Amino acid sequence: MPSRLGRYAVRRRIGSGAFATVWLAYDEQLDSPVAIKVLAENWTEDQQVRQRFLEEGRFLRKVESPYVVSVYDAGELEDGRPYLVMSYADQGTLADRLGVEGLSTAQALEVVRQVGAGLQALHERGVLHRDVKPANVLFRADGDTVRAMVADLGLGKALDVSSRLTMIAGTPSFVAPEQAQGEPLDPRSDLYSLAALTYLLLCGTAPYAHASLSAAAAPGPPPPLVATRLPAEVEAVVHRGLAPDREDRWPDVATYVDALAAALGPEATAVRSGPWLPPDPQLTQPGARPTALPSEDPLPPLGRPRRSRARYAAAAVGLLVLAAAGLAVGYVVSDRDPDELTVDDETGTLSVTVPHDWADTVADGWRPPNQPTEVPAIAVGTSEDWQRDEDGEGVFVSLLTETDLPDQVPQHPECARVDEPITDADSETVFYRDCPAGVIVERVVQLTTNRLLWVQVRSDDTATANRVLDDVEAHGFG
Repeated sequence: MPSRLGRYAVRRRIGSGAFATVWLAYDEQLDSPVAIKVLAENWTEDQQVRQRFLEEGRFLRKVESPYVVSVYDAGELEDGRPYLVMSYADQGTLADRLGVEGLSTAQALEVVRQVGAGLQALHERGVLHRDVKPANVLFRADGDTVRAMVADLGLGKALDVSSRLTMIAGTPSFVAPEQAQGEPLDPRSDLYSLAALTYLLLCGTAPYAHASLSAAAAPGPPPPLVATRLPAEVEAVVHRGLAPDREDRWPDVATYVDALAAALGPEATAVRSGPWLPPDPQLTQPGARPTALPSEDPLPPLGRPRRSRARYAAAAVGLLVLAAAGLAVGYVVSDRDPDELTVDDETGTLSVTVPHDWADTVADGWRPPNQPTEVPAIAVGTSEDWQRDEDGEGVFVSLLTETDLPDQVPQHPECARVDEPITDADSETVFYRDCPAGVIVERVVQLTTNRLLWVQVRSDDTATANRVLDDVEAHGFG
């Protein structure tokens, strides 16, 4: 985690995607949290991607609307990567909300109204969004209620450009047919996406489950609003918004939203008497910089191999055991290295089983930068400098004296892709892919109320990384 981005103090990572990472930072001059979107390092030299990133900032800067994410500042890091400083959405995304609970009909209408206001503001400034979906609707606390904002104009285009040439892109389940076909676009393309979002909010599922843009190019008639008790007028309004031929749709977003409110009748005003969506304190909130796992030189210095407990799993023994159990054994030798080595730390607290050729160098014991005493740890690798060698493979396992899971695991900008974190109440696992060494995995597990287990694996392939992760053990914790 960088300590600063430009003049802004970084607190933690909010999220990352294929093209950028977003950080929660703090504007010390204005005493305010901000979100900073930084272009991914692997796209720095791609001028088309870079230009699209900068255009997002210019498009957002054109619009003055409480329902569109604001851009306050822009800059460039020392390595040449541009960044955008934007308003911080402290209440997460619509996708977050829908992943936990649904919305009432009145709340759904209010989301559509506010998102519609944001889209209308963009259109009036000559900008198309082109990627309206739940993940691009952000929520921000506004007093005792929440405000919805349109965000992520990474696919946005000026209308004068979109009328002549349009890149085929978008999210298949929400994209307008003409956009999937690569035709010139106008505001009715965003209207279609808003109608698809409306359908999702009212029915709990998207109107279409397109697997590709080619399928979205010919969607067929809009499906009925299933599992709802809404007036027939509501379905008629949404269906007109989803008309495959844009000439059959509503003329603009504002007209669509007004028609939807009229069709809903009393439901349209049910949330106006008070906070339509109270802030959720459990969602993302700004806070002090966390005591995150160290991200610079995190591994202990590796010394000469020491004597360790070893188990060599001979292929013949494995085959005999499986045969005796009556199990199929034809794949065993090729699927897993027959020779493995299990290594303990000197205290017997930690152990890990690795391929035999990983154990060129073994070290144990480590004192983390933010802790006064040494903790149990094991580092096993293919060389003394495996964690920095492009061809290096190995695993690092350590205990940490912490009471909570960190807000983020160590980052690996040298990797081209990062998977969505795998999380539950007691652990988080992140796979980084297309790295110089193949794949890097970071895992943090809450063992007890005051002990964390941290595992880092670097491997040529995911299968080996998964096997090593499964063979990490912590002893003496019940």
